Amino acid sequence: MPDYELEGRVAVVTGGAMGIGKACAEAFAKGGASVVVADVNREVGAETVAAITAAGGTAVFVATDVSIMANMEAMVAAAVAAFGGIDILVNNAARAIGGRVDQIDEESWNTVMSTNLTSAWRGMRVCVPEMIKRGGGAVVNISSVQSLTGFKGWAAYAAAKGGINALTQQTAIDLAPLGIRVNAVAPGTIMTPLNQRIFETVDDPQSLIDTWNKAHPIGRFGEAHEVADAVVFLASNKASFITGEILRVDGGLVIRGE
Repeated sequence: MPDYELEGRVAVVTGGAMGIGKACAEAFAKGGASVVVADVNREVGAETVAAITAAGGTAVFVATDVSIMANMEAMVAAAVAAFGGIDILVNNAARAIGGRVDQIDEESWNTVMSTNLTSAWRGMRVCVPEMIKRGGGAVVNISSVQSLTGFKGWAAYAAAKGGINALTQQTAIDLAPLGIRVNAVAPGTIMTPLNQRIFETVDDPQSLIDTWNKAHPIGRFGEAHEVADAVVFLASNKASFITGEILRVDGGLVIRGE
């Protein structure tokens, strides 16, 4: 990978055990950063850290439920204890529950908001003070193309990710004088373990996959490492003049014109 000058930096990745989060954690470690893999899944999180370590990287796992502030505070304490501070935060943890506005119940709505939008605020609330101590840092929030264009049946998720975009841009303005850049990445359809399980629930998975492939001008799904490449770039000094950006990594899905 390109030299993103990550040596000596500490990156915290929420939802870092699998999918996009895992790819981000691996990419940061490969680039020389020390990584905190924060996830609610202890078993898979430990496996991710073991894989990073086996590849020569440096990482620790911290069991973290991003919907609980006390867990986020403990995550920061663990990061500081292990590596001395925090330079980079990737707010990746998320949960999607489908439904139109007249179908989704309040509990599900609140769950989606807490694990997508409010969790990003929690992450920044607890990590930014540590970045200030180190003279600056970078935050990358994981948004979605569903914040930019409509897809049927995802009212809460789209609203939460739209909130991520607004929070990203507002926070970029607020934190710029402190040397902290804040950006977001909006992935398209990415072949993650979660999406793979969704496809396995339908009668003809390949037909659904083919349909979604055709929806992308590039003609295929994205891979988690392609999102991670964008995240690492935005978190690195190579993006030193970029803040408040919502970067689509979607194979042209939003601009497909259909």
